[in-house]
Amino acid sequence: IEALILEAELIKRYEPPFNAKEKDDKSFLYVDITKNKFPQVMLSRGRSLPTTNLSKRYGPFTSASQIREALRIIRRIFPYSVHEEEKVGVMKKPCFDHQLGLCPGTCVGLADRGEYIKDIANIKLLFEGKKTRILSSLEKDMKLASKELNFERAEKLKRQIFALKHIHDVALIGDDRKSFADTSHGVKRIEGYDISNISGDSAVGSMVVSSGGVPDKDEYRKFRIKTVRGSNDVAMLTEVLYRRFNNKWRLPDLILVDGGKRQVNAILKVLRGRSLRIPVVGLAKGPTRKKNDVIGEVPSWTSLRELITVRDEAHRFAISYHKKLRSDNFVKK
Repeated sequence: IEALILEAELIKRYEPPFNAKEKDDKSFLYVDITKNKFPQVMLSRGRSLPTTNLSKRYGPFTSASQIREALRIIRRIFPYSVHEEEKVGVMKKPCFDHQLGLCPGTCVGLADRGEYIKDIANIKLLFEGKKTRILSSLEKDMKLASKELNFERAEKLKRQIFALKHIHDVALIGDDRKSFADTSHGVKRIEGYDISNISGDSAVGSMVVSSGGVPDKDEYRKFRIKTVRGSNDVAMLTEVLYRRFNNKWRLPDLILVDGGKRQVNAILKVLRGRSLRIPVVGLAKGPTRKKNDVIGEVPSWTSLRELITVRDEAHRFAISYHKKLRSDNFVKK
């Protein structure tokens, strides 16, 4: 993409006379961005096209296939609309591009204009060769979103940053989202999660793993909560799940959480954001930890007894890490 932008800039600057084909302005391709309320990004051919409704025009580009591929990649990073203004917000069903994550929902009025304009501004900066400036702005916004506990936005920004840093590698920007857990290993994997803190102090999260009904302690992970202040177990759990899925660990066949509907819904929201479909079960233990109310459906390949064992192990692991942090903090004081 960066090479294409540089080529366009050089052609514009020097207007090389040696290529007979390129002497005809109409053979060039341009990327146009309109002045609409939700600006369109589109390809046009020929410098003489009307520019009355254009906010920006970039080009010329000599290769149709390369600039189309570049726009395909850019649209995965910064989704944009191709709908004409009179069609924005009036469609009865979302367009196919929206289902693919390429259209932000302008077709049915789902797009946030403020966010959309930011994405368009970043597309302009990208075509102006100012990728470093975009990255700096996105990283600042990501930190702010994380500080405000807006993990969904923080995750979106993180994906954009990653894609921009690897924009030269088309394969890395391709749609590699997975719809189902990886069960190619044969052995079923259950991940159990719990949160431990006292009024938000020394807050931690735990992830334990049961593989084929056996604790797999090499796969256990502990998380020190970084972004949540005060006692908010659901927000803490959300942070833990986001951090877990930022790693390329094997996907679980089942997620178990020590908690009720609020915890289960928080996990499902994270999974939806990742386009993952993994069963989630909650085991609500109640104040005395004597109840085992099940939220969700227990798969046929496991049992309630196994899930209780995993839940209790997640609780033990979280408590032990929490106590260690409290002890370390006490010593420091």
